[in-house]
Amino acid sequence: MSDVRIRPMQLADVPGAEQLSAEAFLDVDQRSVRRSWPEPELRATSRAATWIERTEHFLRTDPDGCWVAESDGEMVGFATSAVRERLWVLATYAVRPGRQGAGIGKPLLEAALHHGRGCLRAMLSSSSDPKAVRRYRLAGFSLHPQMFLRGTVDRSALPVVEKVREGTASDVDLMDSLDRRTRGAAHGVDHPFMLEHWRLLVSDSTTGSGYAYVGNGGLALLAADNRLTASRLLWTVLADGPDEVTVPHLTAANEWAVDVGIAARLELHTEGYLALRGMAPPTPYVHNGALL
Repeated sequence: MSDVRIRPMQLADVPGAEQLSAEAFLDVDQRSVRRSWPEPELRATSRAATWIERTEHFLRTDPDGCWVAESDGEMVGFATSAVRERLWVLATYAVRPGRQGAGIGKPLLEAALHHGRGCLRAMLSSSSDPKAVRRYRLAGFSLHPQMFLRGTVDRSALPVVEKVREGTASDVDLMDSLDRRTRGAAHGVDHPFMLEHWRLLVSDSTTGSGYAYVGNGGLALLAADNRLTASRLLWTVLADGPDEVTVPHLTAANEWAVDVGIAARLELHTEGYLALRGMAPPTPYVHNGALL
């Protein structure tokens, strides 16, 4: 570690961080029997561009949460994190293949965690990589296995869904309220970024409120104040999406989503962990891997 320097990330570092992340997660893929979803978005050109835009967003909104490990002028690791109200989230964390196990990851994670030292809660989405999982557990996180749904939607199983509409920027206050109710903190400045990149669905009626962001491959994020509304939104995502879909990042606290997927004839698999500190698994809530 004598030749490694931990320093704040700069905008000029972001393209290199994207490439390092792609290499690091590809290395995990090659050591894994099966990957569940492209995390972090491995790696078509358009998705790499979105990754870069998202990391630049974190740098603009929360620069003190973004760090780089550098050795002889080369980036050998990085961590991006953010504080939203009293919640700290880890967006991405990677060490270059070949340098893992050399003591680089620990000070990187400590730098990011120090940014969230005043927070009551913390959350991150982890791969199944044993080294990463060990690091998070030693940092005091509880580990909750994640599931994901994938497959071809059985269109004959789709119910008629009402009380769901297209969302707009005028729904941000409602969404922030739902965020606080489910995960204990609003997404706040993340909503404009998500609105720019994803389709928004909203359900707001006398029976309950909720919202869902939808990406190209399926569900990106969902929050609601009851399971009926959450299920209504997920059914709409499946009905409006392609035949082949993925619903990632499900915990045992959100079996309502598993039930919807099974009814739609999707396959259920496991991959990775939702790591939490100071909080229970949020529900009804399907987190995003980076924005959580």
